[in-house]
Amino acid sequence: MDSKGNTIFWAIIACLLWSTAYAGIKLGLQFDTPFHFAGIRFIISGLMILPFTVKPVVYIKMIRDNWKIVAWVTILQIVINYSLFYQGLNLVPGALGAVVYGAQPLIIAIVAAILHKDDKLTRKKIITIIFGISGVILISAGRQAFKLGTELELLGITMILIGNIATATSNVIISLRSRNINPFVLSSSSLFIGGLILYLISIPLEDVPKGPLPLKYWMILLWLSFMAASAFSIWFKLLQRPGVKVSELNLWKFITPITGAVLSWLLIPGEHPEWLTISGMIIITVSLIMFYRSIRVIPAELNK
Repeated sequence: MDSKGNTIFWAIIACLLWSTAYAGIKLGLQFDTPFHFAGIRFIISGLMILPFTVKPVVYIKMIRDNWKIVAWVTILQIVINYSLFYQGLNLVPGALGAVVYGAQPLIIAIVAAILHKDDKLTRKKIITIIFGISGVILISAGRQAFKLGTELELLGITMILIGNIATATSNVIISLRSRNINPFVLSSSSLFIGGLILYLISIPLEDVPKGPLPLKYWMILLWLSFMAASAFSIWFKLLQRPGVKVSELNLWKFITPITGAVLSWLLIPGEHPEWLTISGMIIITVSLIMFYRSIRVIPAELNK
């Protein structure tokens, strides 16, 4: 497998992991409050990565030498993005949240074009994004996601969109400025510190659940923690690879709603395939394959 193929393979693995987040968060929020749940999740995630990083002395030195990068990623990727994502997802149906979040590749492509001189919007990217978002809309329409009825749901959509912008900015920063820090150190420290901040925010703002929580809650929490630890570590590593463009890497996030729909068919009673959903899946798959084939065939300097 060549370098580009290896990058795409791991990008797909990370996106498959992330695709389980929507259902898991919605289930977890039945037992917990948004900030408290997110805080505990990311604290555990950061600790899970620690054994796979570096020696403690080197770990601390890396954070001290790169504290600005750690701070920016923590604030943008974890605190702002996930506080808004959890709050927003708590206000909208899970499928609708997946649709809004599914527009992330478009937001990231625009932000990357503004902040990164070597990551401009090309015709092929624009076409792939248009088809990708069209596929996301069809998948969601097939699952009856578009049923806005309250101002709170509109507020939830706005929160998720702002979170997308924070994620996009964080991705560009990691790609441009994080080469001097181990990606596992960056993911571990940002997840742990971000989780601690969210947990502290939850104390004065939320009614922390009391009493023993069911086993189902802890199983969901552990899975979401493992998923975040794995996916973020993979993604940060990919963003640091020479030649990897933020916008192109994030195009693979269009597969997330595909997996989310399949998981719903398998796990949620009453969910079944619809022709609109299947059509959306086909459109996304074909657009990603065509984009991948085009960047393999056409030299980078001509793909403008």
